[in-house]
Amino acid sequence: MKKIINDPNQVVQDMIRGMIAAFPGDLKQILETMGIAVKNAPIANKVGVVSGGGSGHEPAHAGFVGKGLLDAAVAGEVFTSPTPDQLLEAIKAVDGGAGVFLVIKNYTGDVLNFEMAAELAEAEGIQVEQVVVNDDVAVEDIPSRRGIAGTIFVHKMVGAKAAKGGSLSEIKAVADKVVANVRSMGVALHPCTVPAAGKPSFELEENEMEIGIGIHGEPGIEKKKITSADEIAIELTDKILADIALDAKDEVAVMVNGLGATPEMELFIVNAKVQEILKEKGINVYKTFVGEYMTALEMAGCSISLLKLDDELKALLDQEANSQAFRS
Repeated sequence: MKKIINDPNQVVQDMIRGMIAAFPGDLKQILETMGIAVKNAPIANKVGVVSGGGSGHEPAHAGFVGKGLLDAAVAGEVFTSPTPDQLLEAIKAVDGGAGVFLVIKNYTGDVLNFEMAAELAEAEGIQVEQVVVNDDVAVEDIPSRRGIAGTIFVHKMVGAKAAKGGSLSEIKAVADKVVANVRSMGVALHPCTVPAAGKPSFELEENEMEIGIGIHGEPGIEKKKITSADEIAIELTDKILADIALDAKDEVAVMVNGLGATPEMELFIVNAKVQEILKEKGINVYKTFVGEYMTALEMAGCSISLLKLDDELKALLDQEANSQAFRS
């Protein structure tokens, strides 16, 4: 294992210390041992927005704390959910009296711990609502689908609605709409290594790729011989389009997301084919995002996300946002 770290068991704490030092005007840390990054919170009469999860997905989630996005992000250990205590402190830190909204990726530990924290917060008189993101079409069983890069679209829309003064119920409606209309799928050319484990999460031969991987180093649904960027884009995009109702002249937002060790050159090559596929089908691309938004340590590969838009979602997508990892 080759990594630029100090102690494999202290990587999250070391990372957070460096992140806060790098962006002191954008982020501050509360309760140093808690791994919680916040910005200008709480804001009176504004719904606070909290997300988080295991570390190793940088810039998610602290990179999306900022204006028009998240008010707080909670970092668990690598690929491990934050604890209910961590999450409760984040909820309390952003509660300005209008309630707090939680964005949760669909993993058992995240769902259980976020829901427990919500119950604890409600016991202290804080109103809490939530959404569980399950955009990964690689998983056939819809309730079991994982939350992957499409979660960033949820952060954007929920954060925008909260910034506009939306109520907890209005934000919940927007979040549910985004989750119902976003789909993603990924591919890996090389696995990742969790520092504390010291070995790759799965094995791939030099000429193999893994289709349908998760963001925690999970193997996918199929190993295949590695192929061209165009063929990868076709396979992922076709799988997404088969799972979402899109007609000619519908509008979408596109995200081509790097998983940690993929050059932007390769992401843009994939994006070119995705755009071509959508154009051939008469689907209009309203806005495109290419880069690293939801990674898996040093995994080589990418994911594609499509979000079907309506007028409300387009307006929220266009609304100003400003954070370390996302600006619009």
